[in-house]
Amino acid sequence: MSASSSLAHSFADSLAGSTPVSRRYRYAVVIGRFQPVHEGHRALLQACLDCADQVVVVIGSDRQPRSFKNPFTVAERSAMVRGCLEDGERHRVRAVGVVDDPYDDQVWIDEVRQAVEAVIRADGGHPDGMPVALVGHVKDDSSYYLHLFPGWDFVPFANVDGINATDVRMCYFGRAPEDVARQQRMAATMLPASTVAFLQTFRATQAWEQLADEREYLLDYRRRFRYAEAGFAPIFCTVDAVVVQRGHVLLVQRGRVPGQGNWALPGGFLEADERLLDGALRELREETALAVPDAQLRASLWARRVFDAPDRSQRGRVLSHAHAFGLADSHPLAPLPAVQGRDDAAQAVWWPVEQLEELRDRLFEDHYFILKYFLTLKQP
Repeated sequence: MSASSSLAHSFADSLAGSTPVSRRYRYAVVIGRFQPVHEGHRALLQACLDCADQVVVVIGSDRQPRSFKNPFTVAERSAMVRGCLEDGERHRVRAVGVVDDPYDDQVWIDEVRQAVEAVIRADGGHPDGMPVALVGHVKDDSSYYLHLFPGWDFVPFANVDGINATDVRMCYFGRAPEDVARQQRMAATMLPASTVAFLQTFRATQAWEQLADEREYLLDYRRRFRYAEAGFAPIFCTVDAVVVQRGHVLLVQRGRVPGQGNWALPGGFLEADERLLDGALRELREETALAVPDAQLRASLWARRVFDAPDRSQRGRVLSHAHAFGLADSHPLAPLPAVQGRDDAAQAVWWPVEQLEELRDRLFEDHYFILKYFLTLKQP
């Protein structure tokens, strides 16, 4: 057994009373983002291996663009999971990716169940009545999902003190000498060797540079817009426009961090002296130069909704008031209205709705789910 594996076992052994120690289940399921995999995750995986014949690692935040919060792909995280295991353990662990849905828990629950059941069926088993353990740590309100799977036995796992993936990302994407020094200390004590090797390689990529820029932007943003001496953080209001015509939706490519290069709905922050619809139209004009008269746009407004998932934006608590416009065709064979990327939009394009799934992992924040909501509504 390697020294790092011994460390993982010592972590698990130290969690007396909360870590399963005997194999009682056919399958153990562990759900997480693993951004990146650290020694706490390895201890959790070892606890799963101790209580079950097979382990299914459900990796969240699949099909999302890289961001400071979710910098690594499912394939990269799956490789880190496998890399932290002993050779004799890897055949007992399968990793599957699932997408998040911030506005419909049931969609996410179904995705997780279907992913686990697919593994069971691939092994020749049947999900009904299969003894399954859901192993996890209840850390705060974000852990509510651990009780959303009736039929699976919840097996609690105590957190490994001092290990937090957010802290790892914070120093890993920092350029300051103190960040580099802290990363080196974390690498020596908190990260498996396989994770350290991956992070060293990733640091040489352009993606790392962009995410380091994003980190700096977000830290500066939070400093500049916090409420001094207040007991609560500021809440921001944005306005977005979903403009649809002839099976196409109008999108812009972000020209700045955060999310530089990702595709998004035209939109931005509401100004202090304007109403919501006015702000949405202003941002639409500024970013796309859409060649449609204002009166026609106002007449084509057919739906609105507030999107308020608490963690929908890395910038803080941001509520989006989205407006849907359905443009009618007076001449069905005429070209779509002219657009041009302006302001902080690098490009503006009419994207075919039927090809939206192809763009899913390049759509900014929760804009895929905003689009999904309006595009599945029946337009009057």
